Formats: sequence, structure tokens, C-alpha cells
Amino acid sequence: MHHFKNNIQNIPLPEQFTYPFHYTPHPLCVMAATEVQAYLQSRSEWHTELQQGKMFGVLIVRHPEGGIGYLAAFSGNLASSNHHNFFVPPVYDLLNPEGYFKEEEARISDINHLLSVIQTTEGRKNLDNIHHHVSEILRFVPDENLENEDETHSIIEHLKEERKNRSIALQQWIFQQFKMRNALGEEQDLNDIFAHYAHRNPPAGAGECAAPKLLQYAYLHGYHPLAMAEFWWGNSPKGEIRHHGHYYPSCRHKCEPILGFMLQGLSVAPNPLLTSVTDANLVTTIYEDDHIMVVNKPAGMLSVPGKTGQASVLSILQERYPDATGPLLVHRLDMDTSGLLLAAKDKDTHALLQQQFESRSVKKRYIALLEGIPQVAPKGFIRLPLRPDFDNRPLQMVDDEWGKPAVTRYEILGSTDTHTRVAFYPETGRTHQLRVHAAHPDGLNCPIVGDPLYGQAANFMHLHAESLEFRHPHTFQRIKLTSENKEI
Repeated sequence: MHHFKNNIQNIPLPEQFTYPFHYTPHPLCVMAATEVQAYLQSRSEWHTELQQGKMFGVLIVRHPEGGIGYLAAFSGNLASSNHHNFFVPPVYDLLNPEGYFKEEEARISDINHLLSVIQTTEGRKNLDNIHHHVSEILRFVPDENLENEDETHSIIEHLKEERKNRSIALQQWIFQQFKMRNALGEEQDLNDIFAHYAHRNPPAGAGECAAPKLLQYAYLHGYHPLAMAEFWWGNSPKGEIRHHGHYYPSCRHKCEPILGFMLQGLSVAPNPLLTSVTDANLVTTIYEDDHIMVVNKPAGMLSVPGKTGQASVLSILQERYPDATGPLLVHRLDMDTSGLLLAAKDKDTHALLQQQFESRSVKKRYIALLEGIPQVAPKGFIRLPLRPDFDNRPLQMVDDEWGKPAVTRYEILGSTDTHTRVAFYPETGRTHQLRVHAAHPDGLNCPIVGDPLYGQAANFMHLHAESLEFRHPHTFQRIKLTSENKEI
């Protein structure tokens, strides 16, 4: 356990443990992360590797005797090792050269090499050597005539099947070695933990992220976990958004089942996404006639009801207009985004308005406050195709091959030493389009202030749907409405 270098007596301890998939880092976590980052900067021999990017984590703990300190960890391995004195050890060391994993990995590599040899004419000339290795791996002596295509094909298929079976068995064995603890003193391996989830089979690398390492070490040494945070150090990956020194939630694909088990027995803060703004009075009407209405949505309120059925703009409008027909809302805004929403009071009007959105004849203007100063032209376009990050929903990622086209026109309105005010004019309507285009290194490379997914959480996300222009579906007049947010 590391002791803080600065006095922490005046910093209140967290009342609940961090909800790991959506959080604002506790001040003690920020202090701990700062000390870890200083340590990383001092290790010049890691500079090149760290530039490529890696996730680190800190865990605030209470010592059995009452002292407060922190633990640190990295995801995966560092400098080709799982063991560094400053960081907690792995749950299971896959890099142990004398362990079963390395031995079996070598056997699978031998099969791969033999397959590559057999499938070449030149390789088959050394028949004695091939016979020896095939016999050793498959436990039978192949036909002497490897020039026979049928015999060769049979051996190749046997080797591939052997490789497959060994790989599956090895993976299952690995997952059995990761015996995770929780605050209740219970223990389960990864196979047991993932058995209750849809995918059932743990993904490769499960148990090697920073968060499980930290909790495992804490439980094994009698420390009580108080709060945690994970930060990225280094360059961003191409598809995902990871900014140097920024805090990020734990990955859902690998860690959600694991942390769901390991956090049992702790009082964990609720998911902020399930505690949205619900005050109906905050949904104000900007325009209304017999057919349509435009309302102003506050930041933190859902456009439509979520899984738990919490209040939303749609449910509020349904109460206000019980005689309205059709789905009412013509489009949506992210929960964290404020601004104008267009609704229809009847099905026909809704269909006519939707046609305008589909034909991209509706003009929208968003105002955002960004972290930092974009190194781009004052005006321009961002073209980065997007698709869901299937392993970490609801995140979106840039994908040149499989992503759908996403185009945003931007205009820089002004800046200070630390922030930039920008106008966005989306020409497509992909999920999280503006947020990703702002934060991605190939976009503006500056996250929106308060963005909990692609930047750093704050009191609210500084993205506001300021202006909406469309043609009235019955009068055919162009209508342009504006609603300013003076905080952005």
C-alpha cells in the first residue's frame, strides 16, 4: 500500500464505492493518480512503450489498522512483465516461463510451425523429421508417402483439430486459474463468473485489467476498498477515444461480469444513468400550434424512457397531451445533451416531419464548449465513419471499414487559454456523432466539457441543441427556433 505524499486529513472519505462504469473520480483518486503519473514520468526506460498507450488504475483503501492509502495497477503487462514493485501483481501470472501456460503455448506454436512446413513442397522433402514431429503430436505414425495429397490433407486436418482442442483446453485452464475474490470472502473462477452472462465464455484477457487486479490484492491483504479510478496514459488507439491523462470507466466486455462479482459486499454508488433528471417543470415549451410543438430538454433528462422506466421528455409530453396520437417525438437527444426537441401531435404530422429528417432538410445547430484548443482550421468538416463499440456499449468508435458515414460541419466561435466554444452543424445523425467528432484525434481532438463517455465527467455536459429549422408540414412555412444556454 502506498501512503499519500500530501496531507489528506481534510478530504472526506467517499460514502460509497465507485460505480466503475460511470463516475467522477473522487479527490483522493485524483491525488493517487497524480502520484502514479509522476512515477511513470520518472521511468524513462518505459517511455517508448507508454507512448503507445496503456490503462492504469488506482484504488483507495483502508488498512486493517485504520490508515488510508492507495494501490496502483496496470492493465495487461508492462515491459514484458507482470511484476513491478510499484504495482500490484497479477491475479495469475501468464508470463511465468516455467508455468503450464508457457509450456502448452509452446506446443501449440510447434503445431503451427509444422503446419506451415507440411503445406510447402520444400518442407515435405524432409520426411523423416516431419514423421517424427507428427507422431509426437498426434500419437500415430503417418503414411510414409507424404507426396500423396489425400494423406497430406488428412494429416493437416488432424493437426488443425489438435491445435483447436489444445487452444480451447488451454483457454479453459487459464480461466480456472483466475480465482476472483469479493468483499464477502467468496471466490469464483472466471468460468463460473461468466456462466451467468449471455456470452458465457470469458473473453481473452479477462481478469488482466487494472480494476480486478486492484480489488483482488486488496481482498487478499485485508484492505477495505473505498474508491477507484482508471486513467489512460499515452497515445490514443485509432478507433477508440483515449486522451492522455483522462479518466475512463472500466471496460464492460471484460470487466462487467467480473466486477459485478468482486464488488458484492461493498456499498456501491448507483449508476448515474439510472438517476436522470425527472422534474417535468424543466421541460419548457418554445413553440406550439395545433400540430407541432418544440420543447427545451434539460441536460440529464432522457428523451425516451430507459430500461427502468424513469421519467423522460416523451413520458412528460404524453401526460401533457393525452389525446395526441402517434409517437410524439420526431427525434432524440442524448441524455446529457440539452436543447430543442421537435414533437408532433398526430401520426400524419409525425410522418411528414420524419421525412424531412430523413431527407436532411432539417437544419440543426449545436453549441459546445471543448476542453483545450483544437489545432484545426477555424471552419471545416469532420468526416469520421462511426459504428457501435460492441464490447462497450453505448460507446461509439471510428471504423473506416465498417462504420457508417458521419459528417459534421464545425465553426470555432472563440477560445480562452484552456477552452474553445464551437458551433456544430451535423449533416448526418449518427449516435454520439458530435461527441466522437469532437474528442477523436482525427476530429477536433478536444472532448466536450463534462462528457462522461469521451472526456471527463462534470456537473453537466456542455453540449446544447441551440437552433432548429424546418418546414411546417401543413403551412409549408420555414420555421427557425432558437434556445440559448447561457452556461455554454
